[in-house]
Amino acid sequence: MEAQQMFNKESYERHEGWYNLQFPTEQSKVDYLKKSTDVCVKDNLGVWLQSIFFSCLDPLLKNRHKTWLTIGDAYGFDAQYILRKGIRATASDLNVDFLHIAQKEGVIDNFSMQNAEQLSYDDDQFDYLLCKEAYHHFPRPYAALYEMIRVAKKGIVVIEPQDPISKMPGLLFFLNIFSAVKSKLANLLWKNRFSYEPVGNFVYKISEREMEKFAAGLNLPLVAFKKINPNFYFKGADEIVCSLKNKKFRKVYFKKKLIDVLVKIRLIPSQVLSTIVFKEVPDDSLLKELQNGGYHLVYIPENPYLKT
Repeated sequence: MEAQQMFNKESYERHEGWYNLQFPTEQSKVDYLKKSTDVCVKDNLGVWLQSIFFSCLDPLLKNRHKTWLTIGDAYGFDAQYILRKGIRATASDLNVDFLHIAQKEGVIDNFSMQNAEQLSYDDDQFDYLLCKEAYHHFPRPYAALYEMIRVAKKGIVVIEPQDPISKMPGLLFFLNIFSAVKSKLANLLWKNRFSYEPVGNFVYKISEREMEKFAAGLNLPLVAFKKINPNFYFKGADEIVCSLKNKKFRKVYFKKKLIDVLVKIRLIPSQVLSTIVFKEVPDDSLLKELQNGGYHLVYIPENPYLKT
């Protein structure tokens, strides 16, 4: 246990230092934020891809009276999207060097230094918590899930790459056969079965089944899933204009269209899964917004042994 705690501490310290290695001075941080916020108003490929992520939040952002906390929001851009909808949002991250500057530059209103596995907030303090593309960076992401659901009053949103194996029964069949023969053979078939970050963390991906089990274990009533395919970013994408006349944009656009079709007919799993775990069943208007926004609703049966 002591060794595990030491690993977690070192992992977080390495994560904290990463931003300062990439942007060592305050001016370099200011320049990056200014460049990124300027880019956010332009019609380019990078913004287009990010809009696919952020559109997953839109059904929940119709009600402007809710409060949000973003987790692992190093630059404040997640909170910024919510703020632009006229909704109160607090950005949080383990390293707040960028968030200090983001507040000065008007990107965000409020921020907080938070360890996702040990949030300092009270139970039910925010209506919603958002964890976008940060879950896979946590040393103990399950601990973070329980903390997020504790602090949320209405629910949590987790947007992360999807673990594909559970959605590919053919591959799973051959994987089980190879594993029975020799485990290394299975690793040849599933190249990223065990993936690690440079800081030492295992890269966790989410799945529908895991999130269903998480909700059922806490006797929560509803989980909503949306499948998206936004993972086409590459260096220089922010310089590519979103026009079908542009060859590079056109290539990404039609590749994404093809993958969307293959996902829709269930030949392949989606790249990313947006999951909303609700602590209470929303009203009919929000349920309709979710379905219109492409979410699939999974109602969790009530635990019969917890009935009074």
